Amino acid sequence: MNPKENLSGFALLAAVLLLGNALLDSAIFFRLLVGLGLGYALTRAALGFAGSVNRAYRAGSTRLMRGLMLMFTATAVASTAFLYNQNPHDLNLWVNPINLGLVVGALMFGFGMSFAGCCASGVLTYFSSNLARPALILFCFGMGVFLGFPLQSQESWITDTLISTPTYADKGVYLPDLFPSDPLGGYFGAIVITAALAGFVSWLAHRYEHHRRRDNTYIGVDSEHQVLNSKPSNLGEHPFFSRHTYEALFVSRWSMTTGIAMIVVLFTLLMGVTGSGWGASTPFGLWFGRLLILIGIDPAAVAAFADRPIQAFTMPFLSHPVNVQNMGIMLGSVVALLLAGRFFSGLSRMRLTAREAGMLVIAGLAMGLGTRFANGCNVGALFTPIANFSLSGWIFLVFMIAGGVIGNMLGRRIQAA
Repeated sequence: MNPKENLSGFALLAAVLLLGNALLDSAIFFRLLVGLGLGYALTRAALGFAGSVNRAYRAGSTRLMRGLMLMFTATAVASTAFLYNQNPHDLNLWVNPINLGLVVGALMFGFGMSFAGCCASGVLTYFSSNLARPALILFCFGMGVFLGFPLQSQESWITDTLISTPTYADKGVYLPDLFPSDPLGGYFGAIVITAALAGFVSWLAHRYEHHRRRDNTYIGVDSEHQVLNSKPSNLGEHPFFSRHTYEALFVSRWSMTTGIAMIVVLFTLLMGVTGSGWGASTPFGLWFGRLLILIGIDPAAVAAFADRPIQAFTMPFLSHPVNVQNMGIMLGSVVALLLAGRFFSGLSRMRLTAREAGMLVIAGLAMGLGTRFANGCNVGALFTPIANFSLSGWIFLVFMIAGGVIGNMLGRRIQAA
């Protein structure tokens, strides 16, 4: 334990909450709280969407992929509480179009995250362990999003859908529409389909890991080994104000199940309070536009290029709910590491080589552009659509995995050259 570092974690958390309460309205403050919770949970449980592919390819472990399938199914079931007997159009559901953009965007995003080792939400937590690498990724990610804005709004291969269902005609496939005779308005059938698809992916993941173990190419992941080998804490054995109690509450890694449960709760709260799911990537492009304005480019020219309202780039930064939510994710991750005493010891002091920098530039641009083609990142095109019963999320998953495998294969060759 490092008492000074631990106390700085509590101090940072208190400062964020006090300042947020004083400066933000209630709706934006709620987004800050959700962001803090997401950042804390992702870091404490060592969760990340990019790791689902990277861990499987590099180490043979599919525990994270299987965990994500559980998270998708549980969130979809929980979201039904807000959808049943309601008009879906009263909520901001992410039922995305199914088209060439979805396929290309998912491939690009998976490819980019294999090089970067993180995704849109992951780069926010990455700042807690490094500065140069996530800064470069975020800058190029934002550039990619910004460059993709006009394509996203104007190109039919991104905006139009090849197939759709009645509730979202000409927009996308809403799974409850496939079960018109379902006594629960199609939601029982949609849940069954979601659970079946998640179960099939989990089975494939099990088969793949079994193959790696059989061939002696399974390595495993340190954070997963730590949790599996750790002994459960018995808080009743020690005084409340003791080292053991503190370590149990703030230091020891959460199991993957605990982290998933926390994210499901936070997503469900987000849906219930705001009527919308979790998104992360669009603000990165808006931040890049703000940077262009900061260096002297006319705001009207920036907005005209992006085909976005000028207010999107000039409104007060803390008035945008997802800006605040993303900042909350970064701060929540820092708080988790400070409280655990891992922040300063975990900061990487490795310098970027020219080759690594080039790979990160490619990764950021590929992910940024990919989010515009697919209309979202791993949370906006994968997690939230699946939780909102959009078929597009499952299609994104398939091609994101394919892109991740291609990126890992190419990355291995580049590093070996």
